[in-house]
Amino acid sequence: MKDCLYVSIQGRVQGVGFRYYTQIEARKLGISGWVRNQPDGSVEACICGEAGALAAMQAWLKHGPGFAHVEHIEFSAGHLPDNCNDFRIV
Repeated sequence: MKDCLYVSIQGRVQGVGFRYYTQIEARKLGISGWVRNQPDGSVEACICGEAGALAAMQAWLKHGPGFAHVEHIEFSAGHLPDNCNDFRIV
């Protein structure tokens, strides 16, 4: 069974390849969902997958790619639309 989480990530997370590397990591782990920049400088994502893959993705998101600096991250229960079978940058 797949679970889904909404994620809000704050810090130096725009202009450092955060969305691109999040997509690579999600695809590597078999995670479905999306990631996008927010006007306030944060990044928002929806991640959906098996429990082990979600745990690995959560751990990765807590630090992100090398040039990022995650200052605060929040996870909350979410729902992924049925037609989302891949991980996209939106």
